[in-house]
Amino acid sequence: MKRTVTIIFFLISNYTFSQCNGRYQTNIFNSVDIIYDVNYSDIYNDVFHKMDIYMPSGDIEINRPLIIFVHGGSYIGGNKSLIDCVDFCESFAKKGYVTASINYRLTSNQINFVAFQEEQYLTVLKSVADLKSAIRYFRKDYVNNDSYGIDPNTIFIGGSSAGAVTAIHSCYIDTISDLPTTSTPNGTNIQTLVTNMGGLEGDAGNYGYSSEVSGVISFSGGINNLNWIDANDEPLVSCQGNADQTIDYNCGPGLGFSTVLTLCGSNEMHIQADNVGLLNDKLIFQGADHDWFQIGNIDNRFIQALDYTTSFLYPLLPCNSTTTHISDETYDKKLLKIVDILGREIKSNNNSPLFYIYNDGSVEKKVYLFN
Repeated sequence: MKRTVTIIFFLISNYTFSQCNGRYQTNIFNSVDIIYDVNYSDIYNDVFHKMDIYMPSGDIEINRPLIIFVHGGSYIGGNKSLIDCVDFCESFAKKGYVTASINYRLTSNQINFVAFQEEQYLTVLKSVADLKSAIRYFRKDYVNNDSYGIDPNTIFIGGSSAGAVTAIHSCYIDTISDLPTTSTPNGTNIQTLVTNMGGLEGDAGNYGYSSEVSGVISFSGGINNLNWIDANDEPLVSCQGNADQTIDYNCGPGLGFSTVLTLCGSNEMHIQADNVGLLNDKLIFQGADHDWFQIGNIDNRFIQALDYTTSFLYPLLPCNSTTTHISDETYDKKLLKIVDILGREIKSNNNSPLFYIYNDGSVEKKVYLFN
């Protein structure tokens, strides 16, 4: 006779297979090695497609999580060597991550960028294309060389200001149909514009590899359309000042100019994330504007943001806590599936299931569920 077991949700942590061995929470390395000016596109070879890669000095681990960080600068200026990018990448590399700070294409006409929404869409979506190419670069390298010892299934993206805007839109615009079909004031259809530049995956190369990621980090970023955030999207962690007027903490035109597309910051993004059930969290600096990240570790608020982001990412790592999901079903000698918080199945070194479950709900390793 079959029996019904009802287990909704439970957390297993600090088990031998799921520990991160002290990594990814605190600085366990004193220094980092940096590979400068790696060209990440196989289409373009210019300054806009260079990145610096940071790795813990002397680390012998492989399958390390990767974070790609994108600089700010209002799509007008900035580069991968800005102090907040360097401090971010060094901090997480000292915790055991592999990190990368990337350049990307900026607007070619600053006046047009502020004045015309077509140029704003085009510029942001080119930066998204470049970021996705960088993500694919690492997966391509993993298959061909594994030069950096990354886990290709655990890649996070993030950035400051415009860099955060790029990371957010890279994740949350799921299809071209998400974009407006109505023309911009000067007569351009945005869906057509994106289609002509290679679609959402863009024109920057490394095709044939996935640009999917495991989560998004936003330091003072925002999104153009809140409805782009849905339950199937990647987890989001944000840090922002609630007096930010460059990217509005709520919703408002970017840079405070009426001609610039609306961006909705941390407050509205996380209300939407809560409404759709997306894993998310935010750190808010009371009374702060858009300046807290700009001098990196010199500003204690930036260090707080690093620590907050560290704590958010840690449960998402495959080496850390795992969660089982079983709902009211009838079992006959079936196995308990162990998955992490993102739904990835965790198995032992010999690729066998790790846990089985009795009808009474107790869990033991390698035990069948008997009827």
